[in-house]
Parts: sequence; C-alpha cells; structure tokens
Amino acid sequence: MSAIDSPKGQQTKHQPQTYDSAFLKACRREPVPHTPVWFMRQAGRSLPEYLKVREGIPMLESCMRPELVTEITLQPVRRHKVDAAIYFSDIVVPLKAIGIDLDIKPGVGPVVADPIRTRADLARLRDLTPEDVHYVTEAIGMLTGELGATPLIGFAGAPFTLASYLVEGGPSRSHEHTKALMYGDPQLWADLLDRLAEITSAFLKVQIEAGASAVQLFDSWVGALAPADYRRSVMPASAKVFDAVASYGVPRIHFGVGTGELLGLMGEAGADVVGVDWRVPLDEAARRVGPGKALQGNLDPAVLFASREVVEEKADEVLAAAKGLEGHVFNLGHGVMPAMDPDALTRLVEHVHTRTAV
Repeated sequence: MSAIDSPKGQQTKHQPQTYDSAFLKACRREPVPHTPVWFMRQAGRSLPEYLKVREGIPMLESCMRPELVTEITLQPVRRHKVDAAIYFSDIVVPLKAIGIDLDIKPGVGPVVADPIRTRADLARLRDLTPEDVHYVTEAIGMLTGELGATPLIGFAGAPFTLASYLVEGGPSRSHEHTKALMYGDPQLWADLLDRLAEITSAFLKVQIEAGASAVQLFDSWVGALAPADYRRSVMPASAKVFDAVASYGVPRIHFGVGTGELLGLMGEAGADVVGVDWRVPLDEAARRVGPGKALQGNLDPAVLFASREVVEEKADEVLAAAKGLEGHVFNLGHGVMPAMDPDALTRLVEHVHTRTAV
C-alpha cells in the first residue's frame, strides 16, 4: 500500500480543497474527468510576463521573494489552465539556504565556489530548518489562497543530482568527479547522500506543511548511472526522502532525465507516480515500473516547435500509449523550452482535456 492509499496519511492545510482535483485523482490512480496536464519548468522561460517580472532579478533572489514567487507560479495557471501549479524555485535553494557558496549563472546553471570532495567538507552541509526557508512557507501560504482547488506541487532536487552539483562544482556531462567519489570512496559517498537526503526531506516537509498538495523529487542527472550503481549507491538516499514524507499522505512523484533503464528502480524507491521522459513509450514504461504506480509524461518537448497538427498527432500517440494505465498525468517528457510558443502550450492543454473528457 502506498502512502496515498493509506488512511493514516496526515491532512495538509489545504488538502480538502484540492483532494478531488483531476491531478490528485490521477496520482491516486482513481477515475478522472479528464487527463490532467501540467508542465515542468512551466513558470519558466517561454512566457513574456515571466521575463518581464524577472527582468534584472537574479534567479536565486527571485526564489526568495514570496510575492514574486507567487506571481510567477500563478502565471502559467492563468494562461494555460493547467491542472496543477508547480512551485517556482530551484533545486539548489536549500543548499544556498544552509550557507553553501553557490550561484546560478545565466547560460551555465548552478556553480559551487568550493566543491565538496572530502569528509571534512561534509561539515558544511548542516541541517535545514524551516527558518532557513521562511520565504517558502510565506509564498506557499499566499499561493494556496490564490489557487483554491488547483493543487500546488512542491519539489526538490534528489540527493544524487545535488551531490553531482556539489562535487563537480557545476553542471557536468560526464560526472567524472562524482563517479570517482562514488566508486573510490563508497562510505564517504553514502554519507554525503545521506546528509543530502536529510536536507531534501526537510525542504519537502516545509512545502507540504505550508500547503503543497503533492511533491516531486527531481533527479536531473541520475540517468548517467547504470541500474546496479543506482540500486547500490543512490536508491537508499532517494528512498529515505520518500519515506520521510510518506506519513503526510500526499502523492510523491519521481522524475529523472534519460532514466529509461532505471524506471522500475525509481518506482521501487518509493514514488507513487513515476515520471517518464520522451525516450520510452508509456505502455513500455508501465511494464518496466510494474503495478501500483501512476505514470507521468511524456510528449517530446521539441514537438511543440512543429505545426499544430503534428503536436496534436503526437499528443494523441502519448494518450493512446497511456490507455489502460492505472493513472496518467500528461506532461512533456522534460520541460518547457525558452523559445516555445505559449499559445501552443495552451492549445496542447485544451487538446488533451478535450480528447480525454469523460
């Protein structure tokens, strides 16, 4: 029995308003009035109104201004009529909040001034407290009041991806320092991921207790690992995060990029919903994940640059592959791209709703 099936799950502050939403029903593998849709990074880079309010404000500073976070989170809900909002933040926010010297450089991503590679470095990863991210609690309180019956998804970076940024010092294609540590000093690696699991769990708890209706653990880089390495060196930390928030009774989503070979293990780690990128058809993903899980995905984001007819055709292929699933949340196979036409995203939501309406 998953956490969301359990009658012992705690009630979050705003769950009664959102409980019967199509999004949460799909996550619980219950019948839905239509297939729910939301987009990862949906608050991001394709909306002119987003670019306007973010103008001149660094990314991390944007994540710490509750009124700005509220506005940015609401923008795609207003424009696209998606079935859930995703909290506007970044996966490195909790690391910044505990004092790690990092910045998000435009065109590069998170850059860590002093990478973590030795046991002594672990001391820099102190516990995260609610006071460290008071702006998150404030913003979610504002958001849930505005969203009403529309669920808010909280999120955090998974321990492996956070570790990769910390060890590499920034984004990496080959993850050589990360893998060298994982293979060369497995005990230090395990301790690093365990510490990050504690920080991530605390960050998700803050969001749930403030009113988030679901949470997503986002493992951007874990697709770089073989299944055996994932099971041995990563899965225990991810499972610790999912277990830490299980008692709240909110759906827990797990997503990574290029994780086709890991889908079953990612579900095993404790997710209620497994996100699937565009590389694996949903019916095949369901076979790999096994019963008892909803799936999220998985239109190739690049399709949105094609004609309306092609977008609808490809969306229908995703919906056809999803027929018979225990639960399905429609999403792009990763996230919104900067140059996407916002109107194309709105039309996609309308198309999925119309095609799947009961």
